[in-house]
Amino acid sequence: MAGDAVKPKAVVLLSGGLDSATVGAIAREQGFEIHALSFAYGQRHAVELAAATRVADAIGVEQHLVQSIDMRIYGGSALTDNVAVPVGRDEATMSSEIPVTYVPARNTIFLAHALGYAEVVGAFDLFIGANAVDYSGYPDCRPEFVEQFERLANVATASAVEGRGTFRVHAPLMAMTKAEIIKEGVRLGVNYSMTHSCYDPSEDGLACGGCDSCVLRAKGFVAAGVDDPTRYVDGVS
Repeated sequence: MAGDAVKPKAVVLLSGGLDSATVGAIAREQGFEIHALSFAYGQRHAVELAAATRVADAIGVEQHLVQSIDMRIYGGSALTDNVAVPVGRDEATMSSEIPVTYVPARNTIFLAHALGYAEVVGAFDLFIGANAVDYSGYPDCRPEFVEQFERLANVATASAVEGRGTFRVHAPLMAMTKAEIIKEGVRLGVNYSMTHSCYDPSEDGLACGGCDSCVLRAKGFVAAGVDDPTRYVDGVS
């Protein structure tokens, strides 16, 4: 319709997890036309891609692409190699070391693809669910990483060099606790029953309840005072 404002475009990294679903809802509230990008990277928890599709549909994205990158050829992670996923760790241990669930350079690779996608669709805003509070020791979930990637984006792209715009990497959850993230998602109408966070789900997609991601997610719901909709194996809660 004539006179309608044109929405700015944004590329949102959408894993299907709790954090990225919340980030997608934040980008929607901020008025962006969302181009969602998910990855089939050889992860053992591929059930997350079905969750990403559900979330994308619920948010109402303009386009949802799933990029295939087989990071199993590198290995080096419990998510892409024959390495056991740790269970039953306390939060102090989680934050004191880089765990075996860290996938080498994953967020760098994902944001690089998001940047290429953004150049093609004319977006200058990239959204990622990185979080430095409940981040399980991942080095690519820190403010320093996000800041440095944003600098890279603005020297490594034709769009920036030719002055068509300035890239911004948004990590709106960076300083939020899991409970704060959940409360924000509830405010925005996120249906967390659609999301998946477990590192080692059962064959039918049920959460294990013991991995780092399950522990942080469950504690977040308790602290937020919100019912946990997660479906666990063997009635774990």
